[in-house]
Amino acid sequence: MKMKLKPVIFIFVVFFCLWAWIPSAFSNGIKWHSYKDGVTRGKYEQKNVFLNFYADWCGFCKKMDKETFKDPAVIAFLNENFISVKVNSEKERKIAREYYVTGLPVSWFIAKNGEKISSLPGYVSPGALMNILKYIQTDSYKDMTFKDFLKTM
Repeated sequence: MKMKLKPVIFIFVVFFCLWAWIPSAFSNGIKWHSYKDGVTRGKYEQKNVFLNFYADWCGFCKKMDKETFKDPAVIAFLNENFISVKVNSEKERKIAREYYVTGLPVSWFIAKNGEKISSLPGYVSPGALMNILKYIQTDSYKDMTFKDFLKTM
């Protein structure tokens, strides 16, 4: 009986060690930065910035937090390819005015050089956001419409 139990215990220990030590791109969620830090990092690391405006009272903001920003594919893609910034529009009114925030949620994409690319108003599902992130990340927005980009996927 003891001989049969040792391989099972060994396999369990190996599995547990691998599970505990293998890093995951989405284990801790999206790496959110402050506005100033995120924009600076974007220029320094030559990455586009994903900027999300929210408020504590906003129902669709909470829905994006629970659904879209918890999606493993979204987390991994944002952490790998973008600098992600989250701004409370009620506490950071000056920044919200700079981006013409009049409704929530709203997201903005900022180019590697710091220029505004485009805004994305409203709730966005994980699948839809993934398509938009790929469109921005590949610089396809510079020479084709989003509709044409979707045809290439």
